[in-house]
Amino acid sequence: MEHRRKRGSVKRKSAPRAIGFVGGGNMATALIRGLIAAGMYRPDQLWASDVDPEKRSGLRRRFGVGVTADNAEVARGSKLVVLAVKPQIIDQVLAELRAAAPPSRVFLSIAAGVTTTRLEVGLGGGRRVLRAMPNTPALVGKGISVLVRGRHATPADARLGLRVLRAVGAAVAVEDEGLLDAVTGLSGSGPAYVYLFAESLIAGGIRAGLPAPLATQLALHTISGAAAMLQETGETPQTLRAMVTSPGGTTLAGLGALAARGFQEAVVAAVEAATQRSRELGGG
Repeated sequence: MEHRRKRGSVKRKSAPRAIGFVGGGNMATALIRGLIAAGMYRPDQLWASDVDPEKRSGLRRRFGVGVTADNAEVARGSKLVVLAVKPQIIDQVLAELRAAAPPSRVFLSIAAGVTTTRLEVGLGGGRRVLRAMPNTPALVGKGISVLVRGRHATPADARLGLRVLRAVGAAVAVEDEGLLDAVTGLSGSGPAYVYLFAESLIAGGIRAGLPAPLATQLALHTISGAAAMLQETGETPQTLRAMVTSPGGTTLAGLGALAARGFQEAVVAAVEAATQRSRELGGG
């Protein structure tokens, strides 16, 4: 690759890179891929830290970005620092970065449930912090992210955060940070609910007599087609459901079986349970 660098950690230059990622997992990988593919940044403007040498070598090999094992080095040498680590270790990571990052650094956290106040305190107070909740369809450029500003972040900081997040899908900003836990419960965890629904459709097709490959093809196209209709027609889910539900027909029979088993209530309960877990994680 044209921008491939030599083995080992990248030495920090005097001029900071545009974006540094603390954590080199799936979401950081998706963002790096999206930013480069969109032509927004060159590989030499991006770098990432991770304790796992395989993740570091994978990022360097695939994208030509800089890598290091030192989180503090990324904080010192990046204009925007993306915190792409699990919430369970966020306090440890913030402690590593506190003394390293100059006051001008902007931090964008995608750690589920971790509040901007907790981020600001962990970084030593007065920090320019953004918090976002993306979801895993970002891995294929189809994600949706919601972003909120901390007390010290500027509108320009928020615009930068949205620009980065839009490299992997849609992104919107909200003023009320209290919404982020429910965002996590719905769109953050929501893909798993859809995958479980897909599993169930496939299993139902097989039980009804379809070969597994055909049941899988039908289920996946049905889900993607229904989602496209929701997005492209502008109709409500209720209207589209009514369009396919004839009195006394097959769809009505199927919906009746779902209602009898509490399908809608179960989905609502899933969003509520995930929202509550996000609140618990945010408490540290």
